[in-house]
Amino acid sequence: MNFSKEEKDTFTIVTSNVEKLDSTNAPELKSELVLINKNSVNNIVLDMSQSRYCDSSGLSAILIGNRLCKDSGGKFVLSGLQPNVVKLIEISQLSSVLNISDDVQSASSEIDA
Repeated sequence: MNFSKEEKDTFTIVTSNVEKLDSTNAPELKSELVLINKNSVNNIVLDMSQSRYCDSSGLSAILIGNRLCKDSGGKFVLSGLQPNVVKLIEISQLSSVLNISDDVQSASSEIDA
């Protein structure tokens, strides 16, 4: 399974279990995020600590998750970003658009705040 999810009280943690978040698995992530949001969960933490690479397809899936949560009055937080993924987000000038935390623990605190 490329992505796993863990439901908490006020949010769901989605863990990326792929080394590369790209066009081969980004559609699966998009589907997962849409399904979670349709089940009335509007706070999502995406744990990217195992993903060392992300391309535009992966970034698109991340932005869809962010929009779904924002549109439903919730919060989308990225956590555990690897240096290459951070670089992509900075180059894309999305660091001011996306909520980014160092790890799942601090992301959880950000949602509950």
